[in-house]
Amino acid sequence: MNPADQPWTAHDTQVLVVAAIGIAIVVLLIVVAKFHAFLALTIGALFVGIASGIALDKITLSFETGVGGVLGYVGVLIALGAMLGKLLADSGGADRVVDTLLRGKPATLPWKMALIASIIGIPMFFEIGLVLLIPIVMLAVHRVKGPAMRLGIPALAGLSVLHGFIPPHPGPLAAIGILHANVGITLALGLLVAIPAVIVAGPLFGRLAARWVPIGAAGAALAVTGGSRSADGKPGRAQDSDATRTPSFALTLVTLLSPLVLMLVKAAADIWLPAGSGIRPFLDFVGDPVFALLFAVLLAMVTFGTSVGFSAPTLSTKIGQSLLPIVGVIFIVGAGGGFKQMLVDGGTGTAIAKIAIATSVSVLVLGWIVAALIRLATGSATVATVTAAGIVAPLAAGLSPAHLALLVLAIGAGSLIFSHVNDAGFWLVKEYFGLTVGQTLKTWSVMETIISVVGLAVVMLLSVLL
Repeated sequence: MNPADQPWTAHDTQVLVVAAIGIAIVVLLIVVAKFHAFLALTIGALFVGIASGIALDKITLSFETGVGGVLGYVGVLIALGAMLGKLLADSGGADRVVDTLLRGKPATLPWKMALIASIIGIPMFFEIGLVLLIPIVMLAVHRVKGPAMRLGIPALAGLSVLHGFIPPHPGPLAAIGILHANVGITLALGLLVAIPAVIVAGPLFGRLAARWVPIGAAGAALAVTGGSRSADGKPGRAQDSDATRTPSFALTLVTLLSPLVLMLVKAAADIWLPAGSGIRPFLDFVGDPVFALLFAVLLAMVTFGTSVGFSAPTLSTKIGQSLLPIVGVIFIVGAGGGFKQMLVDGGTGTAIAKIAIATSVSVLVLGWIVAALIRLATGSATVATVTAAGIVAPLAAGLSPAHLALLVLAIGAGSLIFSHVNDAGFWLVKEYFGLTVGQTLKTWSVMETIISVVGLAVVMLLSVLL
């Protein structure tokens, strides 16, 4: 019999209380004591294990199993994504995309800015993409002589949506691994969720945000002058001085989109080709995220590397440098996996499953609520995604591949809700755009909430149609 079908017990009450206290410990350690998230999650996980009644000699093994289970899959993909992002930036490929797409009528700039952010955000973490895009946003604002938020919000929306919904970003990948979802199907459905979320929270909300906070480019002077400037006072280019040429727009797009195409081909094969088809094993192999991203990195070593003038030793150095900034992210994701495993082994997931069955709450809504609460408490979308996925995992056992993917996306939507003062992204946006705390809440925080709500609405619509 499924454990979730068993009667409610005192142990179920105990593990729910313990889980709440464990999450509170993590929040207090991160927000008040200023602990690194890795240490906070590790301490919280050990507390949950002990207080849930797991045998003492099994607690560290449970934690290690959770860490290894997540990092064994996600860690490699995060590393490959970082390599691709580093080569994109240093080769000048990001500049090429921006220069090409910013041509045309000023009225189309908000939409183009969202598109640029979405393209650049495919292989990059939010913070890196933000640093790259800010000078571009300000250059565009100078061109049109308009408010910064009119173009800044679409760029932020594009980056944030990719971070919350689309592999190979850490949160979605971790949830896919924990819930045993199909990467290709999640990617395909994630794009369907991402498009309306970017449109509503980006160019459309950007109009309102620009009226609420009508600052110009001068308000974000720090962001522009923090980088280089050319002789005419415009923001400098991100291209590395070792590069003698810039990759073409076509080659840049082919390189960036190649892993998505490979994964989408695999998703199409999963849906339309029978399991015994002769070509299925090949498509499953080339569409696996590890191969798809490895292929993109190897392609980038040519298109963003040797073809722009980087020598082999320079390429090797850049690949090594790309790994340094992601060490913290990888260990936070790993510790989140350990915390998740402690919740699972202690029985928290089963208790929540019993509540969901008794109240008939949709597992998609439950995943969104749990992720949203953890996001509000900890400020970390990745921590919220990993933890929520572990908590609702027992409810995912009987779901179809499509609904498993939708559960990943519902959790991703919840993990983006209302970023505020406990989120590092909140302060990055505030400082780069020269905003006050109140202005950041009215623009960035509201934008994140719109993404979260629109994302959930589209997920629920797709759940009815699929």
